[in-house]
Amino acid sequence: MKRMAVVLCFLLLLTGCSGTEEHMDRAMALRAKLLAATGCSFDAVVTADYGDISYTFSMNCSADAQGNLRFSVAEPQTIAGISGTVSATGGKLTFDDKVLTFGLMADGLVTPVSAPWLLMKTLRSGYLTSCGREGGNLRLSIDDSYAEDAMHLDIWLGEGDLPIHGEILWQGRRLLSVQVENFTFL
Repeated sequence: MKRMAVVLCFLLLLTGCSGTEEHMDRAMALRAKLLAATGCSFDAVVTADYGDISYTFSMNCSADAQGNLRFSVAEPQTIAGISGTVSATGGKLTFDDKVLTFGLMADGLVTPVSAPWLLMKTLRSGYLTSCGREGGNLRLSIDDSYAEDAMHLDIWLGEGDLPIHGEILWQGRRLLSVQVENFTFL
């Protein structure tokens, strides 16, 4: 059954990717690894752009095979230690004497702490609209769904075709940037 799901994802991936066959093969290979792995871990530096102000914070993240993400805020020190989970059904924050307050973005569709989860969800199951080389890296353009209000993600893959940067856009405006480091499959 899992193999059938991978084959279906490949077919969907092929229908939406404009680029050379090599670029498509590399994009499909990453998706196949994500779907076959028991999970992954990575560090993320997230920048949330609210237009008049932006916030940057770093997180240690791990995702399981079902796409659920656990995170712990590492910096800035004022919010370090706040942890939580994000899944398709919602999220949960855990903290002691610290407060993490970010406004919702994209008409309530996303919050800054969900950026790494959205990045992984989209790599695992989004609609690949184009791929190609940019600055020595592979750039993937992926919509998180087929809906009219879909989030659009531009994701750059670096050495070993692992994610190194992502930008999350909604209605043509960049809301979130995610710098990815130390990405490993579990």
